[in-house]
Amino acid sequence: MGLDPRQLLALVICPTLQRLDLWSSAAEELVLGIAVQESGLHYLTQLGGGPARGLWQMEKATHDDIWTNFLHGHTKLGLNILGPYPKPDHSRLAWDLVYACGMCRAHLLRCPDALPTAGDLKGQAAYWKKFYNTPLGSGTVEQYITNWNRVMGHI
Repeated sequence: MGLDPRQLLALVICPTLQRLDLWSSAAEELVLGIAVQESGLHYLTQLGGGPARGLWQMEKATHDDIWTNFLHGHTKLGLNILGPYPKPDHSRLAWDLVYACGMCRAHLLRCPDALPTAGDLKGQAAYWKKFYNTPLGSGTVEQYITNWNRVMGHI
């Protein structure tokens, strides 16, 4: 049994996105869907010893690139994501749900396409595949949809 997705949404994702002034129903669904797909709401470190950390399974290289090439140019957002800590730290992705959620949303801000609308599960799955998992990643749109339905039920 993993984390309850409705509690994650209500207690972490929505408050984090609202605090960052980045909330929308589309953003909350996609951020939740990414966590469902990436970790199954079970794993805080990548299976097999890989570099990805947290419910959103972000790799250190991605984390560091977001800070170097995006958040350093968006000081207010970067400071809000950091919270009470003085500097970015990839290891926080595994134990700080608010930080990991904020980093996932920052990653999505860099994507050139608008977020899919709330309720568009196929669009969210395709967006995740294109921009988060990437075309080279092993995940599929169908897998995302299956995992969402397994954890959340049909929208």
